[in-house]
Amino acid sequence: MTDHVVLEELRQAIDEAFGGRDRVSIREVYAAASEHLNLPADVLAYLNELPEGAYDRQEVTEAINQVIRRRGEQESLGLLDSPD
Repeated sequence: MTDHVVLEELRQAIDEAFGGRDRVSIREVYAAASEHLNLPADVLAYLNELPEGAYDRQEVTEAINQVIRRRGEQESLGLLDSPD
């Protein structure tokens, strides 16, 4: 699976977690992401690094991007696009 596809799959999982809601817990995002069998465990681990609490789409996206940057993987993996 290419990095672009991994990020797209993660974006789909985030969209599913929100399902028309403004805020969700990081556990809900993790639950949606874990249903995507093509997401590698290391990508799911990004979500484990996020503090508990409710997030809006922008906050989730930025928090995941911060984890990617902290791990130094922004060049190899890329970053999630900001939600529209």
